[in-house]
Amino acid sequence: MVQTVRTLLIQAGKKKIVLEKPRTLNRIFFSILSILSTSNGYDIQVSFDDPHFLSYYSLQGSKKYLEAEGGDIFQGNIWVFNKSSADVAVTATEILH
Repeated sequence: MVQTVRTLLIQAGKKKIVLEKPRTLNRIFFSILSILSTSNGYDIQVSFDDPHFLSYYSLQGSKKYLEAEGGDIFQGNIWVFNKSSADVAVTATEILH
């Protein structure tokens, strides 16, 4: 098993791949956590292999994280788009097996 933990600063209006597609192992857990006070307004979109964000999961207000686990979870690139007017730090964690 391998665990990856990354903390990235995503500038306002920018998007980044926070977890890349696993090459040899399978992802069995991932989480995306925004590190920002909930008193500050923010809007973060999480997309699964869709850099155009046509379909996404939204983190805003008191919702600060997204996580999934199991043998059948998403195996591709995971993107984050910061739609906020302020820079946001994001911690991404995955476990590969």
